[in-house]
Amino acid sequence: MEQKGIFITFEGPDGSGKTTVSTAVYQRLKDEGYDVIYTREPGGIDIAEQIRSVILDPKNTAMDSRTEALLYAASRRQHLVEKIIPALRENKIVICDRFVDSSLVYQGIARQIGVEEVYRINQFAISDYMPEMTVYLDISAEKGLARLQNREFKDRLDQEELSFHKMVEEGYHSIIARFPERFRLVDASQEKEQVIEDAYQIVKQQILSHE
Repeated sequence: MEQKGIFITFEGPDGSGKTTVSTAVYQRLKDEGYDVIYTREPGGIDIAEQIRSVILDPKNTAMDSRTEALLYAASRRQHLVEKIIPALRENKIVICDRFVDSSLVYQGIARQIGVEEVYRINQFAISDYMPEMTVYLDISAEKGLARLQNREFKDRLDQEELSFHKMVEEGYHSIIARFPERFRLVDASQEKEQVIEDAYQIVKQQILSHE
């Protein structure tokens, strides 16, 4: 596997501020002159964005859990080969909002398919490409859901019950325990500016370790 750049992902439960924080960190790095790209999952490129619209459409309540897991893996594969791998080969820093950990948690644990089953699906999709570091925005399910109340549009996952979101919260902590060397935790219940600063410092330190 040829990989020259730095692949960093952001993970967190719904309402953790993940997108806000990751885009702010990306913008700060870009302003400092780093060769960095920002992307997201599911999505990031046209085919994957089309799959995203199917997965998250609130009308698709009949979607089977395994169908959901397979769609995420399919989206991830296309995103990886079309956007992430080329950027890494060009020695870029890739900041990605969600990656394989989301599937392990949401489908493997919260949907109760099984972590190993979902991991196998995704191993086929991503081969050996894994993030070098993952920033986890840590927040309780209750606080995360409270933040979601302010959203004008709630996707299919946002609309799940508290019990589902509590399984997501617990699921992330079990995945962190499985891959402790890769995860860096940030307290996402702090003020937004402090969360961004903490995440930025973690990412910057990782970049500097390569220089």
